[in-house]
Amino acid sequence: MPNNMLCRLRSAARLMVAALFSVGLFWSVAAARLQSQPAETPPVPPPWGTYRGNPQRTGNTDNQPGPRQPVIRWVLKSQDHFVAAPVPLGDAIYVAGIGAFNRPAIAVLPLQGGPQPPPPRWSKSAPYLKLPSVSSPALAGDYLLFGDGMHQDAGGVFHCLEARTGLPLWQLPLPGDLIHLEGAPLVLGRRAYIGAGNAGVLAVQWDTALLDGREHDLPTVRQRQQQRWKELQERYEQDKKKDPDFALPPDDSQLLKFAPKKLWQKGENHWHVDAPLNCSGPLLLVPSAYLDKEKVGSRGLYALKADSGELVWQAKLTYNPWGGATVAGDLILVPGSSIGYYYKELRQARGELTALEAKTGQVRWRKEIASGGLLACVAVADSLAVTTATDGKVRAFRLNDGERAWLYDAKAPFFAPPAIAAGTVYVADLNAVVHALDLKTGQPLWTLPLAQQIGNPGMVYGGITVHNGLLILATCNLDGPFLGKPTAVVCIGNR
Repeated sequence: MPNNMLCRLRSAARLMVAALFSVGLFWSVAAARLQSQPAETPPVPPPWGTYRGNPQRTGNTDNQPGPRQPVIRWVLKSQDHFVAAPVPLGDAIYVAGIGAFNRPAIAVLPLQGGPQPPPPRWSKSAPYLKLPSVSSPALAGDYLLFGDGMHQDAGGVFHCLEARTGLPLWQLPLPGDLIHLEGAPLVLGRRAYIGAGNAGVLAVQWDTALLDGREHDLPTVRQRQQQRWKELQERYEQDKKKDPDFALPPDDSQLLKFAPKKLWQKGENHWHVDAPLNCSGPLLLVPSAYLDKEKVGSRGLYALKADSGELVWQAKLTYNPWGGATVAGDLILVPGSSIGYYYKELRQARGELTALEAKTGQVRWRKEIASGGLLACVAVADSLAVTTATDGKVRAFRLNDGERAWLYDAKAPFFAPPAIAAGTVYVADLNAVVHALDLKTGQPLWTLPLAQQIGNPGMVYGGITVHNGLLILATCNLDGPFLGKPTAVVCIGNR
């Protein structure tokens, strides 16, 4: 072979080896980069995008301290009964009530006022709302998401309203026996999740809505609804000119019927999901109850992949988890009660607090409460899990081993969950007495007997909301010794 040909072959071989080395080096570097990049972080709920403000269920998201010398700022007396916890919307508060003959009512009240509260910024009732809501809403940016319907109702509706004005944007009706939306929704990114009784749990894309098969973003939906309202008003003005005695003003039920895109639904006719949902990383936590009277449902906590609804693990529970799950790092805390929210059954209540491994659902520790049920969710802060019980006790347990850190006796039963802000625990009992306790020790800081001060007896179901240094709570007299008595929404501040 000529020397020049041999040289050319050797040169080509060297180039090929170099090229292969470069390709291998490229893929090695690319693989190393991919391995070094963190996995996509799962979305987390925004403040008040889940029940009690956050996955730790503290009833507070700004960590501003509440009042040290409490005084009632204003009282709104009412004939409605307030089951759901109030939810802050900036400088206002959302409340949902149940009136006579099951009449629904929701309203947004300005926080600044006194001694009389200013009028609502907006309110809704029938005919737009067909059923009362006992669901605290989830806040998703400028929008409110909530469900309606109670145990005695057949069916419920998932609602989305503009938070600032109350303009209805979309609705998702869910008809059927033992289907109702009693628990608070959960917002994760563009998705919203809600439990629906015997309909299990479902996921929707909350920031778009469908009408006549076409998908629209919410700003477009808002424009379409505003235009529709303008047309209804113009038609009403024309009708008044023709025959004022028979002209009917428009209402929100006549707006366009947008609906969200449903992504998936799980547990239909197998679970009974009334409690609020929660999340732990990529997992959606779904509490399900077993209804002894109806013989339906399944008692346990189910962890699903939030993106697909695929079951990851399940944990059986001794008692129904009416308060839902609370997230504390790698722990999931689930309270349980042998009774529901029935005053006459208080004496027979039993309860349990179960701590589960977040990744596997395995039990890390479990504490039995023989003297009362844990109806409300657990609040977590500073390595303590704080619970309220129907026996009138507030208990704090250490997260690492489940041992009790302290106990406080309020001497009146609790249905409502605790709130925690800036090292203080706030609880309200079934005599409408507010207690402020030191988080580390459980020692009482002050008590405030609302019934004596405002002249309205009442029980607290939904708990205290702590926002901007204020305490907001509302009473309910659907049962018990004050049955049918007037109620109140109360704002408490510093003296």
